Amino acid sequence: MLAKTFSFTLSGLEGKLIEIEADISSGMPSYELVGLADTSVKESRERIRSALKNSGKAVPVKKITVNLAPADLKKEGAFLDLAIAVAILKASEQITGCENDYVLLGELSLDGSIRPLNGILPILISAKTQGFKKFIIPKKNSREASYIEGIEVYAANSLKQVCKHLEKKELMDKILFSEYKKSQEETYSFDMRYVKGQPVAKRAIEIAVSGGHNILLIGPPGTGKTMLARCIPTIMPDMSFDEALEVTKIHSVAGTLNEDGIVKVRPFRTPHHTSTTVSMCGGGNKCIRPGEISLSHNGVLFLDEMPEYQRSTLEALRQPLEDGVISISRANSNAVYPADFILCASMNPCPCGNYGSKDKECTCRLSDIRKYRAKISGPLLDRIDLQVEVDSIKYDDLINEENEESSVEVKKRVNNVRKIQRERFINKNFSTNSNMGERDIKEYCILSVDCEKALKNAFENLKLSARARSRIIKVARTIADLDYSENISERHILEAVSYRSLDNSAI
Repeated sequence: MLAKTFSFTLSGLEGKLIEIEADISSGMPSYELVGLADTSVKESRERIRSALKNSGKAVPVKKITVNLAPADLKKEGAFLDLAIAVAILKASEQITGCENDYVLLGELSLDGSIRPLNGILPILISAKTQGFKKFIIPKKNSREASYIEGIEVYAANSLKQVCKHLEKKELMDKILFSEYKKSQEETYSFDMRYVKGQPVAKRAIEIAVSGGHNILLIGPPGTGKTMLARCIPTIMPDMSFDEALEVTKIHSVAGTLNEDGIVKVRPFRTPHHTSTTVSMCGGGNKCIRPGEISLSHNGVLFLDEMPEYQRSTLEALRQPLEDGVISISRANSNAVYPADFILCASMNPCPCGNYGSKDKECTCRLSDIRKYRAKISGPLLDRIDLQVEVDSIKYDDLINEENEESSVEVKKRVNNVRKIQRERFINKNFSTNSNMGERDIKEYCILSVDCEKALKNAFENLKLSARARSRIIKVARTIADLDYSENISERHILEAVSYRSLDNSAI
């Protein structure tokens, strides 16, 4: 007898429909699995055999043929175990009267229990867009599935429970829809109020977060560069449900979700400088997993001591910084992951760290300084909107008890500016100034004669590129938004130009 079930597998963040056909016929007892399955899918034979036996079901002593369609699509992972097992049970008439409109997802244990899977959320979203409404998933994946509205999802602990539900002997409870609630006030170890002095760097951080701009902090060791960067999560705007869903899909595939089932706080990723290009971009031998660049989507990627990273790793940032997505191609597969993040980096001005310091003498040769700075290429530096010098702090500033502005107060301004941008770009597919293209710049960043004159002067004196000019205008637009100014003025342009420290460097 022939039976059919439905399941899905993952390709990047997109779910691919798999039709499982099981045919049981007379002949020498055997089990044939066809349809371009990888090793983990082929090994399901032994898992399914033991799961059936330990669930009180018989393994048919006949010729079993299982087809995974479409035949030209590579099937990876253990998503299909449950669907294959149910197809065999239907074909052998051990369960009858089942509806055929369920999507079955789950890895089987030898005892018949169902293990959780990575990537359930993007699969449910893809399946919903393809018209499927009913799903059976592992019990431990129920939290992330509860945030998808308009579908029926049932969470099962075991194959036996699934069989009873399909035969309508003992129905499982449907997972209730969970309404998204923004994260409550978080307690952070860092706060802008604890950063003494550094008014220019604080201002630059606020501008970067407000407009979604990339930022580089340059200064001697111990001046507070890392502490400033660690304060960024405390002033990041709250995530909307759509943003949270995008981030959760990526972390679901990566297997880094918490018990809430959804990511409510913007990511802040800090990979070590020994990280490889593959770990940064994503990849793998069999299936392509998201890397640090994608895991930072809608958040911040912080590279501490940027010149210490491998040159190839840094150069891999160029395409996602420009496009907001990262395309990963391997011999057997390819995937596209979203990668719209703020790059925050820090570096010393020279190998000893004291070049340009007011208090300490630099012991580096000029050639060593140039070699050190050359580790960050011009094209990559061109994509960093704000390059800010952070100088040493005086002792009197450290012991000053005068209250600095807290992260809560800064975050209020950031949220207000982000609201202005959302309203401005309401008909666009982006919501921050940093994502504007040339057409958008001409529409939303009209410059006066004085602004053009100031920009031309900076362009010629600093020998800027066309990309740098565009990024200066975008930063100026954010500065104007912080001033609640509809138009960009000359002082906004001049402040934006002042944040191009390395362009103005004589080294």
